[in-house]
Amino acid sequence: MLDTPSKKSAGIEDFDVDAVNKAGTRQPLYTARKKIFPKRASGSFRRFKWLVMLLTLTVYYVTPWLRWDRGDFAPDQAVLVDLANRRFYFFFIEIWPQEFYYVAGMLVMAGVGLFLITSTVGRAWCGYTCPQTVWVDLFLVVERFFEGDRNARIKLDKQKMNPNKLARRLAKHSVWLLIGVATGGAWIFYFADAPTLLGDLVRFDAPFIAYGTIAILTATTYTFGGLMREQVCTYMCPWPRIQAAMLDEHSLTVTYNDWRGEPRSKHAKKAAAEGKSVGDCVDCNACVAVCPMGIDIRDGQQLECITCALCIDACDDVMDRLGKERGLISYATLNDYNINMRLAMDEGDRIDPNRVLKEGGGFIDKVKLTNWRSIIRPRTIAYFMVWAAIGLGMLTVLSLRARLDVNVLHDRNPLYVALTDGTYRNGYDVKILNMTPEHREVTITLEGLPGGEMWLAGQANEPQQAITMTLEPDKVLPVRLYVAADPALLDGPHTSYTIHVDDATRGETASARLKFEAPEEAFQ
Repeated sequence: MLDTPSKKSAGIEDFDVDAVNKAGTRQPLYTARKKIFPKRASGSFRRFKWLVMLLTLTVYYVTPWLRWDRGDFAPDQAVLVDLANRRFYFFFIEIWPQEFYYVAGMLVMAGVGLFLITSTVGRAWCGYTCPQTVWVDLFLVVERFFEGDRNARIKLDKQKMNPNKLARRLAKHSVWLLIGVATGGAWIFYFADAPTLLGDLVRFDAPFIAYGTIAILTATTYTFGGLMREQVCTYMCPWPRIQAAMLDEHSLTVTYNDWRGEPRSKHAKKAAAEGKSVGDCVDCNACVAVCPMGIDIRDGQQLECITCALCIDACDDVMDRLGKERGLISYATLNDYNINMRLAMDEGDRIDPNRVLKEGGGFIDKVKLTNWRSIIRPRTIAYFMVWAAIGLGMLTVLSLRARLDVNVLHDRNPLYVALTDGTYRNGYDVKILNMTPEHREVTITLEGLPGGEMWLAGQANEPQQAITMTLEPDKVLPVRLYVAADPALLDGPHTSYTIHVDDATRGETASARLKFEAPEEAFQ
């Protein structure tokens, strides 16, 4: 299915290509924005969009204020990106820097999920849940509140500036800016304790980066959602150009069924009385009036279409008032469309819009065809299996992960030090990670190093076989560890052994594989 912008939607008037080429005139690659005044639609898709908008905005603005009890030694904000301590908290999940692969996995899942949705129902992400779409819808609510619906806004826009117009415009843009401030403010609350940061912002005690972030996000939200709107989707977003590769003949897209609607006529009764064949489309332009992208879906699939389906609501409303079947504009696949088109051409007349012809002959209900044949097919099954496999893998690793870890780095210079008693000492920088919000008592032991003993730097203790220490909650304990061994008990100058960190209370063990270095002369 080709996703190429129509001349009409791209703002390019019909012109003689040969004449232009002969004259050597260069056409601009970018056309100035034409103002779009989308009319408020009503219907099932519009109600669904309201629900999605309410849900997504609620999640975005409210989530930083949710609390989650993690004990006395961890923050109680449910979702927090703690950059200072390099932690990511999501309700009962805590992600450390070395576990960033969980975030990478979620991003991969999001990408595969986007492929799955697009190959199944087209640009449903763009039409319903994309932040640009959600905020544009919110800004349009504000615009309609102050300036009225489509006709009133067009009329107001044509008027010269007067006190009434100025007041309405100032009120609209002021609320837009407030929404932008709220958007930027909500974003920074994800990176610090929300109530504390809010108090600091009000008292002007917050860091400069907080005010700078709010200012940047206010400007981008106001510009993208209020001023640029559809231009962001058409010129800035790469997905319209990528999504064509995700579609096939069984993907559902918003489609004008011209096999049923053409030839269109505004005077259908008169034409019928004269014996002329007319389609169901009465050329009322209701579908164009409600489109937030300002396109005419009757021109075919276009790059600008975000598949919001508001044109379906508008057309269905007109069909209801005319006493005609719904579905002149509907979600349909290219395969369904082509079958219906061939049938209409063979019969020389329009066909029942609620039934389509199978390839092998005979009619089949269109709804059943759409629900099963379009969605469940090898391509979408493959996407779903990959998506589910990644999700199950992440859940498995997450549920089995240890909350105790140890990292050990051997000294590079010197590799070993000879002691007066004939033994050799190796030095290690050890980091023990307690990834729980509570104190833990752990014991360090050695395995596979005959006669090996150890002690901590800065302590007067004698070398010992095991060292016990207390870990602070949710922190890394760095220690300097010395290990000594008699070369007479070792097999060679490079002896591999293991260091264990055990928490007997929780039954957890963290281990690291090391090498004990000694001079080759000691083994000759």
